[in-house]
Amino acid sequence: MSSKRLPLSDEEMRQLAMRHPTPFHLYDDKGIRENARAFRKDFGWVDGFKNYFAVKACPNPSILKILREEGFGADCSSLPELLMAQQVGFKGEEIMFTSNDTPPEEFKAAYEMGAVINLDDITHIDA
Repeated sequence: MSSKRLPLSDEEMRQLAMRHPTPFHLYDDKGIRENARAFRKDFGWVDGFKNYFAVKACPNPSILKILREEGFGADCSSLPELLMAQQVGFKGEEIMFTSNDTPPEEFKAAYEMGAVINLDDITHIDA
């Protein structure tokens, strides 16, 4: 198994920790892009395949923008997530709305955005 290296040296990490309050999150833009491209390549054989990243897993607009640029969609489960996805440039069917125990007005907002509505319960149809 190959070992992964951090994008910064130990000294650079120490310097960051001295300049910024801890804890803080440090993301590897290049690594995220490489992983996204590898994932898309691995599923490239599936005609029409599109991966939708679960916004609730990392509701960070910068990360969402990277993933949009790499061809991913946004899977949202709430109105704030829908608005964030829209704010970083996702449009229409690039957004999937997968939510349960959801107020009807949130489904309506997703519909009005042109999002794909993913229902996990038949009772949502009557709502």
